[in-house]
Amino acid sequence: MGLNCKGITLSPIQAQRGNELAAAQGLADRVFFQVADALDQPFPDGQFDLVWSMESGEHMPDKTKVLFHIFFSHTQKKKPFAQFVNELARVASPGGKIIIVTWCHRDLGPSKESLQPWEEELLNKICDAYYLPAWCSTADYVKLLESLSLQDIKAEDWSQYVAPFWPAVIRSALTWKGLTSLLRSGLKTIKGALAMPLMIEGYKKDLIKFAIITCRKPE
Repeated sequence: MGLNCKGITLSPIQAQRGNELAAAQGLADRVFFQVADALDQPFPDGQFDLVWSMESGEHMPDKTKVLFHIFFSHTQKKKPFAQFVNELARVASPGGKIIIVTWCHRDLGPSKESLQPWEEELLNKICDAYYLPAWCSTADYVKLLESLSLQDIKAEDWSQYVAPFWPAVIRSALTWKGLTSLLRSGLKTIKGALAMPLMIEGYKKDLIKFAIITCRKPE
């Protein structure tokens, strides 16, 4: 079909592994991965017909501040979260599609301004374990995309499809091979592994959402 794909990551190891897998599938001439910053992508405007962000938005800072900035301030510099979504839109071609797959917390009710204290406490523990900034809701993403005049915005909750992932990872970690690999991986990885039951709790209590959000750049 003549399709070409370029992927970016902050991890040199991930980029190397991605290129190795592409080569193993005979796709080295069509698929390429490189180290780059999602907040400052090394691509010209309108290069891609499809822009896909996979579990990246939750790593972007200042999500709790960005909506205030968009709707109430026009003089301050854009916050990084808005910059992240802005970059996705910038590199998309006119009429191109944007797909964002990310962790979110539940949407707030019409009269609610914040999560419950126990919910905030649980998310803070998860963010501390995985070195994440504060999360936002799917509705926050939709509002941000609307503010950028993107079209055909749709959002779906895919939590039920990915929630079984966390118990499966825990089961794999409890094998002899899993335990020895975990012990060799260092304290940061062990810290993350110990937080996996918190993710399971968040899904069970309907706090954590795995969202897919799609939209289209105007022609």
